[in-house]
Amino acid sequence: MSTIFDDIESEVQSYARAFPIVFNRAKGSWLYDEQGKDYLDFLAGAGTLNYGHNNEHLKAALLEYIQEDGITHGLDLHTTAKQKFLHAFNDKVLKPRNLNYMVQFTGPTGTNAVEAALKIARNVKGRSNIIAFTNGFHGVSLGAMAATGNSHHRDAAGIALTGVTHVPFDGYMNQDIDSIVLLKAMIEDTSSGLDKPAGVIVETIQGEGGLNVARKEWLQELEKLCRKHDMLLIVDDIQAGCGRSGRFFSFEESGIKPDIVTLSKSLSGYGLPFAVTLIKPEYDTWKPGEHNGTFRGNNHAFITAAKALEHYWSDDKFQNEVQMKIRQLSTRLQRIAKNYDAKLMTAKGRGFMQGIEFKSGELANRICREAFTRGLIIETSGSEGQVVKCLCPLTITPEELDQGLTILEQSIAAVLLVELSVAS
Repeated sequence: MSTIFDDIESEVQSYARAFPIVFNRAKGSWLYDEQGKDYLDFLAGAGTLNYGHNNEHLKAALLEYIQEDGITHGLDLHTTAKQKFLHAFNDKVLKPRNLNYMVQFTGPTGTNAVEAALKIARNVKGRSNIIAFTNGFHGVSLGAMAATGNSHHRDAAGIALTGVTHVPFDGYMNQDIDSIVLLKAMIEDTSSGLDKPAGVIVETIQGEGGLNVARKEWLQELEKLCRKHDMLLIVDDIQAGCGRSGRFFSFEESGIKPDIVTLSKSLSGYGLPFAVTLIKPEYDTWKPGEHNGTFRGNNHAFITAAKALEHYWSDDKFQNEVQMKIRQLSTRLQRIAKNYDAKLMTAKGRGFMQGIEFKSGELANRICREAFTRGLIIETSGSEGQVVKCLCPLTITPEELDQGLTILEQSIAAVLLVELSVAS
């Protein structure tokens, strides 16, 4: 039977294909369909809902602001909502970490923040080339797509994607490649063919790329290389930021201090579109209006973001709770994987960006489909979709986390039982 989605929605839709039902309501770690069936959400808006669906603290602040006719859209005008966010971000995030950044309000999506970061690096250094890494994902607008590795996205551009040189990420393809030594040699060798870069863009945890994790030593060496060769270090923290690594920024564990940081996804805390590019003051060389956009200030997102920072990041309580659940997640995933041959599956990732890598994308997809029939929303990542990725809300209860992991374990067992039966 044809639906309105079949009739007029573009073929570009993706998540709806994996979960072909109509969702009606959401609360906390749960989604509900039109018939009221519940689904435990281990996708969380691809990392956009770190504080869960319709978080009560954030919802109350937003409803109060709307009820008082607070400004919804104000271009980049100064508003009380923006003021509230900037105070909260400075007081709860930047100052406690001894970080000094100017906050650029870009268009409301992650790719907008990346575009601004690449542009400012090129303008500051007067060079066009950017270093990016294999399996990186930075967005699908043309500049960000040029820094993205996946050919599925790159092939859709329709034109050549230039201005970016890709080098191996830490541990690329399980090869013993020291990519920092390689990059250093290429920069210093005048015959390498590498145009001197303006900057380097990196994810400390590659979410869409398959939960690949950069070691802190690797990140530290990358920072040293950037300093030595006058390149700006850009950390794309769009998915791994806002607490998903276990700390607010994913680079905190390594001790590095990037020149530019991009944030989006869970920054608003409520699923409202919101992105920023953080720039060290000496590199904030924009001329007024040089990089603009109609939706540079989502005031509703300012309200929920400020409330999230005040409620969850005023002390270490929330962070400590998240790290306890991270340990719970790690232990359970490793135990599940150890029940099977390491050639079939391995646990991987860091923080609340962990999952299991399977021998093929086809197997991982079957497991996700089986999980969906059992009431769990979970998706894949990686170059071939071979990694089943747990991206649940940080506010999930230990009991809900255990429930979801049990469904995942049962789904793996059910799919492998069928596969082994067919093989025999």
